[in-house]
Amino acid sequence: MKLLYLDCFSGISGDMFLGALLDLGTDERAFLEELKKLPLSGYEIEIKKGLKKGISGTDVAIRSSEHHPHRGLKEIYDIIDRSSLKAEVKEMSKEAFLRLARAEGKIHGKAPEEVHFHEVGAVDSIVDIVGSCILMDMVKPDRVVASPVNVGSGTVECAHGVLPVPAPATLELLKGIPVYARGEEGELTTPTGALLLSIFASEFGPMPAGIPEKVGYGLGKRDRESPNVLRAVLLKAEGGDLEKDRVLVMEANIDDMNPEFYDEVMERLFARGALDVFLTPIVMKKSRPAVKLSCIVPLDKREEIARALLEETTTIGVRYYEVERYKLDRTIEQRDTPWGPVKVKVLKRGGKVVRTSLEFEDVRRISRGLDIPVLKVYSDITAFLSKKDE
Repeated sequence: MKLLYLDCFSGISGDMFLGALLDLGTDERAFLEELKKLPLSGYEIEIKKGLKKGISGTDVAIRSSEHHPHRGLKEIYDIIDRSSLKAEVKEMSKEAFLRLARAEGKIHGKAPEEVHFHEVGAVDSIVDIVGSCILMDMVKPDRVVASPVNVGSGTVECAHGVLPVPAPATLELLKGIPVYARGEEGELTTPTGALLLSIFASEFGPMPAGIPEKVGYGLGKRDRESPNVLRAVLLKAEGGDLEKDRVLVMEANIDDMNPEFYDEVMERLFARGALDVFLTPIVMKKSRPAVKLSCIVPLDKREEIARALLEETTTIGVRYYEVERYKLDRTIEQRDTPWGPVKVKVLKRGGKVVRTSLEFEDVRRISRGLDIPVLKVYSDITAFLSKKDE
C-alpha cells in the first residue's frame, strides 16, 4: 500500500501542499500540462527549488493579474466543467469548493449557493485547489494520514478585515481534526490548507509504520524561527492492505411512525448522501416496540442527514458519533453480456480483486424484460462473466 503522510508541524497552505507533492518527484511538466486544461488566463506559475532554515524544498508561486473577483460556486463549477480535466479531478475539485462554500456559508449565515468567495475566488486560489487535486490524482496514494496541525496564533488581515488566527473559515474546515498552536505568532494554516486536509486526509496522528520511499518539502513564503515547510512522506505501508476512513453513525429511536413510511425515508436519506441506512427493532420505555433508524454518513454530511431525519421522520432528536472503519475499495464497471449491459460491483483489497457482484437493479430489469426468473438471470450472467474473465 502506498501511504502519504503530511507532517504539518509548521501548518499547511495551498502552495506548500503543491510544493511538497512536486518535491516528491511528481512529473512537473505533466502537472503544468494538466493545469493548462483549465479555461483560465491572467496568471503565471513559478516552480523553483529553495531553502528554509537549511531545508531544501520546492517553492510554488502562483501570481495573478486580477484583483480578487468575488466568484460564486456556480461560476467556479462552470470553470471546472468547461475544462478538459479528467472526470475524477473535476469531481474532486468541485467537492472541495462545495465544502468550502458550506464552511463560508455557515459563518456568514448563507446557503452554499449564495456564497461569493473573496480571496479563494481568485484565479491563483482556483489554481491552488484544482492543482492540488491534479497532483493527488498523479500521486494516487492508497491512504493519506496527517499529523495534528499547527494553526498559529495572533491575527491575520483579509477581505473581511482583521481576524483571529485561525481564521473562522479555517477553523470551520478543521472541525474533527486535531490542532494546536505553537511557536511565533502568525497564520500557519490557511483556509485552503485546511480545506485540502479535510478533503484528502482520512486519519490524523503520528507517522504510521512503513518504509519511507520518498520525502518532499513544500516551502512557505515567510521566513520564520522554525523551518516554514510542509513535509510529505511516501511510505510503503507495513502490515496490512486495508483501506481505512472516518465516518459518522447517526441514529434516531422512533416509536410513533407508520411503518409504511420507512422505505421512502430510507430512499431520501440515500439521496442526501447517506452511505448506508438500516433499521433495528428495539424495545423502549413501558415496553413499547420501536425502531432504531441508523445511518452511516460521511463527515461533511452530518447536518444535511440530521435535517433529513428531523424532517422526514417523527423523531424529535438525533444522536451521532464518529467511528473509524476498514473497507474494501469499490468500483462499478459496466460489462457487455448476451442479455445486455450489466453493472458489476468490483471489490478490491490492496489492488487485488476480492470479489465481484452484479448490480441487482440490472438483473431485475433483464428478468422482467425477458420474463425469466431472477435467480436464473443472475446465475447465467455470473457464469458468463466468470468464463469470460478466465
